[in-house]
Amino acid sequence: MNLTDTHTHLYSEEFDEDRDEMVQRAIQAGVSRMFVPSIDSTYTQKMYALEKQYPENVFLMMGLHPTYVKENYLEELAHVERQLASNKFYAVGEIGMDLFWDKTFLKEQQHAFQYQIQLAKKHKLGINIHCRDAFDEVFEVLEREKATDLFGIFHCFTGDLDQAQKAISLGMKLGIGGVATFKNGKIDQFLHEIDLKNIVLETDSPYLAPVPHRGKRNESSYTLLVAQKLAEIYGLSVAEIAAITTENSKQIFGI
Repeated sequence: MNLTDTHTHLYSEEFDEDRDEMVQRAIQAGVSRMFVPSIDSTYTQKMYALEKQYPENVFLMMGLHPTYVKENYLEELAHVERQLASNKFYAVGEIGMDLFWDKTFLKEQQHAFQYQIQLAKKHKLGINIHCRDAFDEVFEVLEREKATDLFGIFHCFTGDLDQAQKAISLGMKLGIGGVATFKNGKIDQFLHEIDLKNIVLETDSPYLAPVPHRGKRNESSYTLLVAQKLAEIYGLSVAEIAAITTENSKQIFGI
């Protein structure tokens, strides 16, 4: 079985005590492919070190996370641009908009999101979208950039069926993780109406651990728990879910 975790923060400080054991647990659980999003420039070297340590299993994205869009965001965007020009990445991410904590940098977030979409197009890469309390704002930017070369993953999708269909119509696959296992997660109520070809698996570890680990540290091995939940929703075997969602991820990342 070949599972793909399309979104895992392996460099997180929460893994500093047992990172290698955590990665090995994931591989043993069948999660052979782990895609690592960028947050800001302070994590870049840790990401490269992970890629070097696990060249068969760890694949990197590059981008500026919306909650890290601050006064110095133009410097951070320049860093993203330099890295994309000089190293191999499999997507631009995670990028997008987050208005949950703070709306101070709304305009800057919009600019950073659109600019990074344009960088993705330039490098013929997909995007990995972070969206929190900002569906309208994210869709506004995506509509402006809508084109055949706009594609990617709507990471940690938590919207409704209409928003899911809109994201798919704009070239996105839906990143489904631990929220699908939550009693109040809601997305499990309509996922069966979404064609499985539009779904990829993720953990967002160390965040949003699936049941029965909810509230604890998440890790990539729990991708298997998400696959089990989707197997239940779609009436398929876990192996079938693994095969289909991994194939879907290859369409986005190119590998």
